Amino acid sequence: MVFRAPIRSMATAARQSLKIGMLPADGIGREVLPGAKAAILALGSSIPKTEFIDLLAGFEYFTKTGTALPDETVQILKSECDCALFGAVSSPSRKVAGYSSPIVALRKKMDLYANIRPVKSVSVNPEGKPGVDLVVIRENTECLYVKQETQTVGEHGKEARATRLITERASRRIGELAFKMALERPRKHLTVIHKSNVLSITDGLFRETVRGVPTLPGVDGKYDDVTVAEQLVDSAVYRLFREPEIYDVMVAPNLYGDILSDAAAALVGSLGLVPSVNAGDSFVMGEPVHGSAPDIAGQNIANPLAAIRSAAMMLRHIGYGDGADRIERAVDSVLRDGKVLTPDLGGKSKTSEVVDEVTKRI
Repeated sequence: MVFRAPIRSMATAARQSLKIGMLPADGIGREVLPGAKAAILALGSSIPKTEFIDLLAGFEYFTKTGTALPDETVQILKSECDCALFGAVSSPSRKVAGYSSPIVALRKKMDLYANIRPVKSVSVNPEGKPGVDLVVIRENTECLYVKQETQTVGEHGKEARATRLITERASRRIGELAFKMALERPRKHLTVIHKSNVLSITDGLFRETVRGVPTLPGVDGKYDDVTVAEQLVDSAVYRLFREPEIYDVMVAPNLYGDILSDAAAALVGSLGLVPSVNAGDSFVMGEPVHGSAPDIAGQNIANPLAAIRSAAMMLRHIGYGDGADRIERAVDSVLRDGKVLTPDLGGKSKTSEVVDEVTKRI
């Protein structure tokens, strides 16, 4: 895949064990996360002895208990886990009293301010250049996802309002990460996504702050080799489908990044292929980009590759790049051969069969 550099460096030499929090949550999350676990275990002694800690969260858990994210889950992640994997959540599209998305809450409680979503096609020739090779870096804690909404009754009926929060601090740190990642990629190209021609205050602050990263104290020309462009979000979506090769690293506020990365998945065949990590300065959580897919849950046909790739990204982030490489090469090999694929990719294989094939190649 394309996520090569960790956001932070962690000493791994002294670690005797690796504790990974497992939050399958809803729907196919419970089917694909075991595949990620199997891929990690297939690495054997090349990583420390691994302990998987099962944790509760999700809409289904909310319907049983009245809470979607137990305090105990957050506490165990903070005090006992080195990293985590999240499956998927079935957040309803209608308002449900007392419910709030556990993944959104986790990002805030753990200060996982960056959602990093690489989108890369697999070339037929292992040495060939992929047709699509980009990374969407999404600010993970603000924008409309602060979930501050009100509804009142006005002269013409109901009126709904939502607060959109963009801060200089959050924009600066996601901007610093975006420049760092762009610098470490071959093309060294960064596109700032916004809509400041309409949202001149909020998107204007995001745009100005990100573009201002090279002038921050102490940078001292560090990013002189990075080419910076910008694109209005609507035209960015259009160009993403017409000419995806123009993009390298894209950085965006929360909502735009969510939409762009889901759209980009269509360029490589399926949401079931696209991984991500939610990362902060002291923790990382892998998460496949796809949702809970209730229409196929329980049928053993969900694509596990995004979850497996997310596990690789997580491992790379905490310092196990060799293990991540082995997982990614195995996934790419399975895709290149095209013989063991789930139905979303035109195949007839089961989730468990794809997992078995990947682990054999690891």
